[in-house]
Amino acid sequence: MDYLQAINTLTSEKNFHIDLSLSRIKNILEYFDNPQDKLKYILVAGTNGKGSVCSMLSAILTEAGYKTGLYTSPHIFEYTERIKLNGIDISKENFAKYFDKIQKACNLTNTQLTEFEILTVIMFLYFKDNNTDIVVLETGLGGRLDATNVIKENLCSIITTIDLDHTNYLGNTKEKIATEKAGIIKKGCPVVTSMGYEVIKDKADSLGSMMLFTSPFVQTDILKNLSLKGLHQEENLALVLACINYVFPDISEETIKSALIKVKNPFRFEYFEKHNLIVDACHNPNGAIALRNNLDYYYPFQNRRFIFGCLRRKDYKQMMEILFSENDEIYFNEFDYKEACTFYDLTKACNFPAQKYTDESVLTTDKLNIICGSFYMLSGFRKLFT
Repeated sequence: MDYLQAINTLTSEKNFHIDLSLSRIKNILEYFDNPQDKLKYILVAGTNGKGSVCSMLSAILTEAGYKTGLYTSPHIFEYTERIKLNGIDISKENFAKYFDKIQKACNLTNTQLTEFEILTVIMFLYFKDNNTDIVVLETGLGGRLDATNVIKENLCSIITTIDLDHTNYLGNTKEKIATEKAGIIKKGCPVVTSMGYEVIKDKADSLGSMMLFTSPFVQTDILKNLSLKGLHQEENLALVLACINYVFPDISEETIKSALIKVKNPFRFEYFEKHNLIVDACHNPNGAIALRNNLDYYYPFQNRRFIFGCLRRKDYKQMMEILFSENDEIYFNEFDYKEACTFYDLTKACNFPAQKYTDESVLTTDKLNIICGSFYMLSGFRKLFT
């Protein structure tokens, strides 16, 4: 099976759905002699900020000399982006090889995995086979029943910002969502968070896990080295530093500074000068607030042109209320994804007039262009970024 065949099978209707449970993936991992038990982890959950936190951790650990695995989601252009070893994507050949192994195991054990579960098993096998020192894991959805949470222990759990998202799976209050995120805390393993939810504290206490509570402030001489831009990144960096200083006290400040310069986490408030363009995959109201605050802080006097697209399951009405004002030029992107909002969906929910996005000719540099809303539409803009 080659890479394209693997992707076509992976995204077929039988795999491409969400079904939160650990029983199926445990069954397949048992078939492969539980590769996840042979690795060390930092597990990260939260509504927003997970990807940035994971990218920072991976960069610091790699800079410090550890062979570091990084597992994140979603991808922008290729599924291989989700699995990195020392910052390098898994090859398409290796991806297809492991996918084929897993398909055969599923057939032999009569197990039907979801897309995310298949990717997670690929990740565990690949990192185990490459004798990875530490794996930085980003949960896919929630925490308690997320496929990454099959690990029995970790070096540290990190819980980032919590807000209302995926409420049909995780609950319709922040407290319920916090309960799901707290499910990643392991017995006797520390947890770092900036979220003061009682359910997180109670979970940590019940498991004898030290809870490190951070403030959203970082020393200026460290923060200025961070390549990722945005006011919200200071809070994310505070979580990272608390984890590193507690679990890896021998990593020097100079190593941390050197790593932060190299951190990459594409399309999180990323600026492309050629097009006077900001790309931000804010995919929920909390992300929209962060984007609006960053735009107001970094570009207070530039007129704005938005290209916005979103999934139907998101609170796109509230996102648009946060982002748009009457002087903005607004385009809606009806991108090719089965859950994507139509132009009609968005115009019906928007308080301001908008046009249908057709091509990049509208992105003239007379205004600050902002592409935002959903990770899943960004591949359609690939030629702007290359």
